[in-house]
Amino acid sequence: MKRTILTLAALTTVTFAAVAADWPTWRGPKRDDISTEKNLLTEWPAGGPALAWKTTGCGSGYSSVSVANGRVFTMGDTPEGSTVRAFDEKSGKPLWVSPIVGKPGGNYEGPRCTPTMDGDSVYALGQFGDFVCLEAATGKERWRKNLGTDFGGKYSGWNYTESPLVDGNLVLFTPGGKKGAIVALDKKTGSLLWQSTEFTDGAQYSSLVPADINGVHQYIQLTAESVAGVDAASGKLLWRAERKGATAVITTPIYANNQVYVTSGYGVGCNAFKITKDASGFKTEELYANKNMANHHGGVILLGDYVYGFSDGKGWVCQEFKSGDLKWNEKGVGKGAIGYADGHFYCRAESGKGVMALIEATPDGYKETGRFEQPDRSTKNSWPHPVIANGKLYLRDQDVLLCYDVRKK
Repeated sequence: MKRTILTLAALTTVTFAAVAADWPTWRGPKRDDISTEKNLLTEWPAGGPALAWKTTGCGSGYSSVSVANGRVFTMGDTPEGSTVRAFDEKSGKPLWVSPIVGKPGGNYEGPRCTPTMDGDSVYALGQFGDFVCLEAATGKERWRKNLGTDFGGKYSGWNYTESPLVDGNLVLFTPGGKKGAIVALDKKTGSLLWQSTEFTDGAQYSSLVPADINGVHQYIQLTAESVAGVDAASGKLLWRAERKGATAVITTPIYANNQVYVTSGYGVGCNAFKITKDASGFKTEELYANKNMANHHGGVILLGDYVYGFSDGKGWVCQEFKSGDLKWNEKGVGKGAIGYADGHFYCRAESGKGVMALIEATPDGYKETGRFEQPDRSTKNSWPHPVIANGKLYLRDQDVLLCYDVRKK
């Protein structure tokens, strides 16, 4: 395969054409799930914060939302196929439904990708590998690819779930497979720029993270076999640490201070690796491997010196990032997904009545300052992660999207 080598000058750290409080992609502008929102409620009344609006028409599926330039984007299935949907940020009014992205269904029916908004384009991945670039204002299709037919990819048992990464002039995703696990395309045209031919792990369910390690801009991905970093300019494999997952590997990796942290469920737990570089290239050293954090798919957040999230068998956990030691754990609202803004975690239970809780972000213990039961609960797990953007809290539950005002008055 012909590989186009890009100059490092053409690549920058991840940036999106969005205002500071927007949330244009999975886990936010830096893919760390940390919102820059301020002046938010520190306690909730008994019934929860005020509901700003509710809308239906999302379709079935487990995609979360992105919020940018006055629009809210998500994905959902209809009987005809999977589509991208856009809603007005202020009112929840439906703005457009895209042409069919791909066929509907899958193991747990519906798409799981959170669309990425960049400039005047939206990028989205259907559960069967159909990838589209759409016009953000109208939903009109600009170009499309298929991860299987175009790049030799093959999805695992629960189909594709990755949310695309836009970085500089690139849009990236992980088809997996022998032709190369990771692909970089020109975000404007869809032309192939490189495929990581030296990194050929099969696709799992995690999403790419950009990082600058020892002066080299790169992309980190977690699979069922390893965690690896590839060069942003060429796709060359820079380093790879073997790390076996089980059944499904989903949680997005964390990088900070030359340390890569990964976690997965099904009894596996977490691992941390030190990444260094000398004259011969990059090196990896495992710092720890334990089960203090066995996160299934609700996500983990590094805040200061600690990692927070839900761990199978332990509940909500605070874990020291550097050592892997357990600081505290608490059952709390039960298994679910996490978000962060303005000194608090937003913890969403995945089952039952869909309890949503506000938790102080502190290593001193689990301190809940409010909770409410989500209205209009579906009969399915509420897996979409909570999103906090522009003073609002967004909760997607199948066809329903709820928007709460969490600003201080």
